[in-house]
Amino acid sequence: MSKHTEKETLGNSIDQDRRTLLAAAGAGVLTATFGGASLAAAGKSLRWGIVGTGGIANSMAPRITQADHAKLAAVSSRRMESAEAFAGKHSVGKAFDSWADMLAWDGVDAIYIATPTSVREEIGIAAANAGKHVLGEKPFANLASLQRITAACRDNGVGFMDGTHFPHHPRTAQIKAVMADKVGWPWSVASAFQFGLTDMNNIRMNPKLEPYGAIGDAGWYNMRAAAEYMPMNLEIASVDAYLRRGKTGAAVSGSGVIVFEDGSTTTWNCGFESGAGIMDLRISGASGVIKLDDFLSQRREDNAGVYEYRSGWGNSEEVVIASDKPGSAMMFQDFAGMVQDPEWREASIAVSERTQYLLDAIWNSAVGNE
Repeated sequence: MSKHTEKETLGNSIDQDRRTLLAAAGAGVLTATFGGASLAAAGKSLRWGIVGTGGIANSMAPRITQADHAKLAAVSSRRMESAEAFAGKHSVGKAFDSWADMLAWDGVDAIYIATPTSVREEIGIAAANAGKHVLGEKPFANLASLQRITAACRDNGVGFMDGTHFPHHPRTAQIKAVMADKVGWPWSVASAFQFGLTDMNNIRMNPKLEPYGAIGDAGWYNMRAAAEYMPMNLEIASVDAYLRRGKTGAAVSGSGVIVFEDGSTTTWNCGFESGAGIMDLRISGASGVIKLDDFLSQRREDNAGVYEYRSGWGNSEEVVIASDKPGSAMMFQDFAGMVQDPEWREASIAVSERTQYLLDAIWNSAVGNE
């Protein structure tokens, strides 16, 4: 296996690639890409307020601090003790026991909604109406719910983004830049995201808080892979999906296939009951295959993203894409650029809505097949 390293995080080329792909997204040809090189001007940083103090909020607070053009300014929780403990742990300047009070404070510019799915719409709309930019964890209750949030963001002239990390790593933009030549028509995007979740008290095991269960929590990433690496304007020709429920009634696994109008397919599998963490992605075309073993993450030691390019019988090349930050930090960094660029704001909404559209399609099929 040969090795090839590309430093896509430096210089102006990646910014141009990103703008080109965003323009294509606006024309309905390709989905939005972010790719890890922030377009944020050297202006003031966005001051962030976090709603929620759970696991994902604790994971993302350091990423806000790590990102350029981002400052962690406030946190809210239903209990002041939780908000104050979180603030102390992450050096946050102000704690609130009400997200509404935090939205009314003029010390934050953007809100990160790290709550259960069931309350994201209410908070997202309220944040937009308060003139705050919105980054919402995913999934959303359904496409109609997401569209009510994005409509409020448009009406109030604020930016919207969902909390998916991998599109912001420069590996994503680099793969898109070479796909036409290296893969050709992507007739298949196949993905799997599986891990073990044994805590029955976890909110993901509560259908009232997380209605789609594993299909929402993990399957979102399967659908985002299709949204990122396949044309945005493809209509669904057919969808067939299946789920299995666990002891709490939550969906704990799912699998299926979507067939698009051009004959291409996305096959997917996700679940909470895997003995190993699996994050596989394979993009297949007549010219070659791009394969990722970790499409949701990057190397721990240096934040580089790696993929394998295969062609013919036995020809294989490892490609390493450098990055000085993980995709999660690049997400907050990219957010600062997105809110300044009207075209990018629309592309951000479009890819979120496309992902939720696909997610709703597989969920409805899976429920119908129970």
